[in-house]
Amino acid sequence: MTLASRVLGLVRDVVLAGFGATAAMDAFFVAFKIPNFMRRLFAEGAFSQAFVPILSEYKEQRDHAAVQQLVNRVAGTLLGILSLVTVVGVLASPVLITLFAPGFLYRDASQFELAAQMLRMTFPYLLFVSLVAFIAGILNTWGRFAAASLAPVWLNVVLIGAALVVAPQLEQPVLALAGGVLVAGLVQLLFLLPAVQRIGLLPRPRWGGRDAGVRRIMKLMLPGIFGSSVAQINLLIDTLIASFLVTGSVTWLYYSDRLMEFPLGVFAIALSTVILPSLSRSYANASDAEFSRTLDWGLRWVLLIGIPSAVALLILASPMLTTLFMYRDFTAADVDMAGLSLMAYAIGLPGFMLIKVLAPAFYARKDPRTPVRIAVVALVTNIVLNLAFVVPMVQLEIPGPHAGLALATSIAAWVNAGMLFTVLVRRSVYRPRAGWPRFFLQTGLAGGGLAGLLWWGVPDTLYWVGWNASERALKLLQWVAMGAVVYFLGLRACGLRLATLWHEREAD
Repeated sequence: MTLASRVLGLVRDVVLAGFGATAAMDAFFVAFKIPNFMRRLFAEGAFSQAFVPILSEYKEQRDHAAVQQLVNRVAGTLLGILSLVTVVGVLASPVLITLFAPGFLYRDASQFELAAQMLRMTFPYLLFVSLVAFIAGILNTWGRFAAASLAPVWLNVVLIGAALVVAPQLEQPVLALAGGVLVAGLVQLLFLLPAVQRIGLLPRPRWGGRDAGVRRIMKLMLPGIFGSSVAQINLLIDTLIASFLVTGSVTWLYYSDRLMEFPLGVFAIALSTVILPSLSRSYANASDAEFSRTLDWGLRWVLLIGIPSAVALLILASPMLTTLFMYRDFTAADVDMAGLSLMAYAIGLPGFMLIKVLAPAFYARKDPRTPVRIAVVALVTNIVLNLAFVVPMVQLEIPGPHAGLALATSIAAWVNAGMLFTVLVRRSVYRPRAGWPRFFLQTGLAGGGLAGLLWWGVPDTLYWVGWNASERALKLLQWVAMGAVVYFLGLRACGLRLATLWHEREAD
């Protein structure tokens, strides 16, 4: 279900790329990022991490009536707080745009007004999607994973419909996208209500500010909010600086980030999901050796997948962007600019993926403070490097200063991953197993073969621009397939067997 959502999200981005990298699209992406920023900060981050453990405890230790009462009071409290936040957000939309994208006001007053208008339309999405996260937490606790995983598909479906059907009817087409975000939030919520009703826990909202369970959830949320805010502040700073750059910078960063997020979301998050329960069991059973072996297994798979993914994104940046997005108003110049930031993100992809495996080692040991402290260091690193890269590029009029933001983010990810790894080794939580030098040699040689094939074989971007959509897609699929064959044959030739690696931890 998650893979289906990611693929459809890619289709959505292909459709949105037809609007081009314009001032209006920059304004839309900022108006869309603000409720998403708060959603990741509160709903899917801190709230879910606090709500699910308490709900699981009620499920195991109390009767159905007590569980229903908790659900009702959490729903009422969440609905009340979020309704107030939504009203404030809608009324204060110009202030929020000033905070998130002050460059719009500085550079183009009409773009600023458009962004504020669209934010008034998109901000209520926060209310709906937070309630979606609340219901998804209930369903997941009861082992009903399909509906919650499928819900994000509706965001993509509604936005695609808004772009293709509604937008052409409007004088300002981009407003259809903002309206689509609002409708998508409501559709996702309505989609999940029958699923939660089937398990007999349809929420009947009641204010529960004094309820013991609600208070415990709110108490657990505080460190989670702080931890989640570090990563979100990074994104906020990137958007803030990009708003001062040339028109299109926000859009170029958006599309390059989306392509980088695809392997990260499909592979790294899947590994993180698999590894966290296993690490938690090992820690609960005081099995330090098994804990270390599981972590070692996860790190090897991250590098096994991350290395070819990074190589492919780095070398195929322009062909991928041309194939997926260069239609209608998204020009060859936009491909060049987005390609610069995609290559910069590709450098950090293995670092981003390593974080997804290393951070759960701390959470499994009930130590959330260490990764938060390390994330703060990475945040400061990102801010310093943003200024160090972007300011000189702007002053010297070097093309693509937005790519400096992506490069700073990538370096900060490596700093984060490196510090997490170092702390785990110093505390003897992780003890690298034998065979790492050979593993590095095997993956390095296979990755080098992949890089050589793509570097010398893939046609120049000018050819890709000249081909039609079907020719581009066919050529891209061919090179991806050939690259995969060369990489995995290279691993096999170097003596690395994937089946053996997959079962290595269990065999031990």
